[in-house]
Amino acid sequence: MSTLTAVLYGALVAYLGGWFFGYWSGNFALLLFTLTLFTFAYWLAERFRFKPAREAAAAALVDQDAARRAGLAKQGIERVDGDIEPARHKLLAQPWWLDWTAGLFPVILIVFLLRSFLFEPFKIPSGSMVPTLLVGDLILVNKFHYGVRLPVLNKKIIANNDPQRGDVMVFRYPVDPRVDYIKRVVGVPGDEVAYLNQRLSINGQPVPTQSLGEFYDEDSLRYEPMFSELLGSVEHRILVDPKRPTYYGGSQKNFPLHENCRYQPEGVVCKVPPGHYFMMGDNRDNSQDSRFWGFVPDGNIVGKAFFVWMNFGNVGRIGAFN
Repeated sequence: MSTLTAVLYGALVAYLGGWFFGYWSGNFALLLFTLTLFTFAYWLAERFRFKPAREAAAAALVDQDAARRAGLAKQGIERVDGDIEPARHKLLAQPWWLDWTAGLFPVILIVFLLRSFLFEPFKIPSGSMVPTLLVGDLILVNKFHYGVRLPVLNKKIIANNDPQRGDVMVFRYPVDPRVDYIKRVVGVPGDEVAYLNQRLSINGQPVPTQSLGEFYDEDSLRYEPMFSELLGSVEHRILVDPKRPTYYGGSQKNFPLHENCRYQPEGVVCKVPPGHYFMMGDNRDNSQDSRFWGFVPDGNIVGKAFFVWMNFGNVGRIGAFN
């Protein structure tokens, strides 16, 4: 078993190494689920086979020592050298391969349950949500706000709240579901979302905005015009640069349900289909979002982002956000 465990750990290290260096894309949810099953199997084997076997061997050692001492006592030898306690403790001790499998099962199980059903950590990888979220922000995602979903399969089994306009949501990128994205919900099912001449309208009504001066973007090392935007009941900040031209490239007809969108020189107008959502980044001129790759299906939802728990470059970032 020690050889098998060493081989399995070697495969795990190789998988994580290839993932870290970019040779392939990893799936942390699937990895954690696999580790939970793997360590659970060892925990069962330890509980019902290996531990009873060690205890039986230790008991046999004690019985043999007692029998030896009784035999010597019959011969008139009362004082017998030798302490079997070190040997008994050695027989009862877990080998390393059980320490690193069965011993880790409770910890891995707790992490798996917390991450799958309660809260999941997420690191902001790009500037598409500036100024709300900055690169390097470590945030928490509420996994049960939009309903309870099966781990790995991400299938909803218990409904809860529906996504609302203004929510900051983490979801599986429709183009590559192995990748998680974070954007703001702009359109819910049935909405007509228009983004024309860098102004957002929902169902024909312009979304209220107000100028807030300029924001210094540390990534681009430039000042950007900043506005407050009232989307639904959520007031938040956005960046919009009127000097930048509106351009959506030539791939806008490649995504599912693309017929719900109309592209024109001034921008795009989309009718959000049932069971889907239209997402946009708060950094409107630096965000690859639903304007480019289409709608997010309900089955791709991961959870609602709500709290920055750390930014190692700026601890003042810690706190809730809109």
